[in-house]
Amino acid sequence: MTQQPDGSASIGRFEKWVKGARPRTLPAAVVPVLVGTLLVRPQEILFSRMALAGVVALSLQIGTNYANDYSDGIRGSDEVRVGPVRLVGQKLASPRAVKTAALLSFSLAALAGLVLCALSSWWLILPGVAAVGAGWLYTGGPKPYGYLGLGELFVFLFFGVVATVGSTFVQHRSIPAVAWIAAIPVGLLATALLEANNLRDIDGDVDSAKRTLAVRLGRARASWLFIASYIGVAFGVIACGVVRPWSLLALLGLILAIPSCQLALSEARGKALLPMLQAAGRTQLVVGVVLAVGLALP
Repeated sequence: MTQQPDGSASIGRFEKWVKGARPRTLPAAVVPVLVGTLLVRPQEILFSRMALAGVVALSLQIGTNYANDYSDGIRGSDEVRVGPVRLVGQKLASPRAVKTAALLSFSLAALAGLVLCALSSWWLILPGVAAVGAGWLYTGGPKPYGYLGLGELFVFLFFGVVATVGSTFVQHRSIPAVAWIAAIPVGLLATALLEANNLRDIDGDVDSAKRTLAVRLGRARASWLFIASYIGVAFGVIACGVVRPWSLLALLGLILAIPSCQLALSEARGKALLPMLQAAGRTQLVVGVVLAVGLALP
């Protein structure tokens, strides 16, 4: 068992790595694969490719989380942060071990991605390499883009457009117009998830000179960005409904976002905003799954 710095709790060796992978963020990897795959006629789905795309997406998400933990940890910017377990910042694991975990996760994503390329198209190597680079450079490297306020943009692109459209492409090497439309609500759901995290961490990020978009906008305007993401999700789902009417059922899932939007508009800060991340992850999963199923129905 590993003792946390505050002495309040102990975490087992396996459990700390699970918590360090930040399970509540994993819907960001699952949803685009489901949506992108189920755009294809159910009877024509190639499940082996769907599974490989899932491995790629999950490994990239977990690798990014470990890389974020490592980079923030060695910079010292996790020492005043609230929220999920920080392996390096809380001294639950060495920086070298966390860096190795990140590289192993990215390596698994690369291996599964290469198999997927062999089955579909070698052109997929290009977005694959870009995705790994984006995962590492979010808080790593000399000028991490997460510190420049560009995190939401990259999340929208890679966990929205690239992951959704890519999951569709690997099925039959074609991309119908509805895939591009569906990528919009998927990307905005991921953006809301990140913004829930960054809203919670504003005070700590200010102290650590981490200039996320939430820090740059300030508490009030960042809250409206969070809410605007869900409004964008609603319009994106409606656009999907023009082509696949059953996908409109996903609008019901947005009811789950109401409490977190109310919390965003409150005066709460720091730990009081912890429920937002859990709610955002739940909303993303429910809306994403219902959207995927709706798109699959005639």
